[in-house]
Amino acid sequence: MMKYILVTGGVISGIGKGIIASSVGTILKSCGLRVTAIKIDPYINIDAGTFSPYEHGEVFVLDDGGEVDLDLGNYERFLDIRLTKDNNLTTGKIYQSVINKERRGDYLGKTVQVVPHITDAIQEWVMKQAKVPVDGDETEPQVCVIELGGTVGDIESMPFIEAFRQFQFKVKRENFCNIHVSLIPQPSATGEQKTKPTQNSVRELRGLGLSPDLIMCRCTTALENSVKEKISMFCHVEPQQVICVHDVSSIYRVPLLLEDQGVVGYLSSRLNMPIETKSRTMLTKWKEMSDRSDRLLEQCSIALVGKYTKFSDSYASVIKALEHSALAISHRLEVKYIDSASLEPATLQEEPVKYHDAWQKLCSADGVLVPGGFGVRGTEGKIHAINWARKQRKPFLGVCLGMQLAVCEYARNVLGWPDANSTEFDPESKHPVVIDMPEHNPGQMGGTMRLGKRRTIFKTSNSIMRKLYGDAEYVEERHRHRFEVNPELKSHFEDKGFHFVGQDVEGERMEIIELDDHPYFVGVQYHPEFTSRPIKPSPPYLGLLLAAAGKLQGYLQKGCRLSLRDVYSDRSGSSTPDSEIEIPTCY
Repeated sequence: MMKYILVTGGVISGIGKGIIASSVGTILKSCGLRVTAIKIDPYINIDAGTFSPYEHGEVFVLDDGGEVDLDLGNYERFLDIRLTKDNNLTTGKIYQSVINKERRGDYLGKTVQVVPHITDAIQEWVMKQAKVPVDGDETEPQVCVIELGGTVGDIESMPFIEAFRQFQFKVKRENFCNIHVSLIPQPSATGEQKTKPTQNSVRELRGLGLSPDLIMCRCTTALENSVKEKISMFCHVEPQQVICVHDVSSIYRVPLLLEDQGVVGYLSSRLNMPIETKSRTMLTKWKEMSDRSDRLLEQCSIALVGKYTKFSDSYASVIKALEHSALAISHRLEVKYIDSASLEPATLQEEPVKYHDAWQKLCSADGVLVPGGFGVRGTEGKIHAINWARKQRKPFLGVCLGMQLAVCEYARNVLGWPDANSTEFDPESKHPVVIDMPEHNPGQMGGTMRLGKRRTIFKTSNSIMRKLYGDAEYVEERHRHRFEVNPELKSHFEDKGFHFVGQDVEGERMEIIELDDHPYFVGVQYHPEFTSRPIKPSPPYLGLLLAAAGKLQGYLQKGCRLSLRDVYSDRSGSSTPDSEIEIPTCY
């Protein structure tokens, strides 16, 4: 029987349910179980595709083109699985499916109501999706971790709570359990850990018909025994069912934290799951990775030039991809967030301090990254940053819009087309180097972009990117864009040493750019950050970090292998054995 683990949250949103759900899945997968995950978002939107990143963070893209919540990115990275768009369930999707059934006459003239029709639809969706293979084979998962977004008591999530109240009886108690994540605040005035918010949250959850099996307490410092016993007494659980999830140095320590407190043993007995007793290599690797992360001495700084820099979750996967690559070369990552609008001359006139501070950050960075985005605001600032990186020979990576703006910058300053632009920003440009795609539907915003996993063919055998991808003939990466480089102008760029080394299967879409006579000037139309993994870093991001640390040429000369000595920069003076390790990629 499928085992279902529902993760709910209380007190506040953004408490870390996604990381905890991913960590629970990770320790179960390390026991040899096949694990899948579902994220439920109670908002009425059909998907996350039309959100501003300031709403819920970045929009994560799946292989099938699904635009989903960023927590699915956590599930994929922690569990190393490939999910589909139906693993993200929203109120909009449920109501749309029920209304479509009503229009077809599936309910035979009955009154369609929240109970039972909406709640039944939720349960059917979960049971169906839990069986979909996610490990690259056709084997059904054994455990499904379900994260319910928001907090208990929100009016939007009531139908889902009611659905799972019924669901626990439908699948039987031994196949369903509830993990409740709650906050233990610690006011600075007293320094005392307060349990009242958690008591109230659990009381409300139990009043709605769900009784938590594990209470995971998010806190700044480790939970005191007296606090744990108090929660146990007032929340109707044993002390061993109260789990402390305090702040740690890295999110990769969270699975180890849960493992140390006996979560696997409890879930094994509570859900009657077969757990392997052999050595768990997967968790050993996580511990090694976490320990290495804490011991890093050398630092590498990357300037992230974007328009959503006030909220770090706007670039969650980008930051994770940088972290994976920095860890692979044993460098501590420093991300310098720069609002691209602050680099523009208009800011010099209006806010000179902000302007000079932004340029100081850019000039002091070891590498420059311009990520994807939409809209005209800040694009000129990004072009200024790209121009600086090209002229100063600073390692540069442009992703999606970042690549398109690199094309615009080169056209303006090298090809001599001062009005070169994207038709997204200037429809009247005489040199439209970036144009909208023929299949783009400007009348409908949701789901109309070029989305999902697409194949990119390498057109040359000696490009840096091809070497970083392990000399592959092609790569398959995830896309999310409405505009593309104008293929009719391709020859003008290549004559000047600006090469389109990767193109789509038909050879019509420019996918990868590289510039001659530059340490690392690369742009990709796709989003490689979506497939980066903690121990399998994304090649374009790995190349950027290697170049920023001054190690790229040595890495390429050694056949994309690193000696341990290479992971230290020349200024460190460190001496290490000259053995070699191969950095794995997902290709």
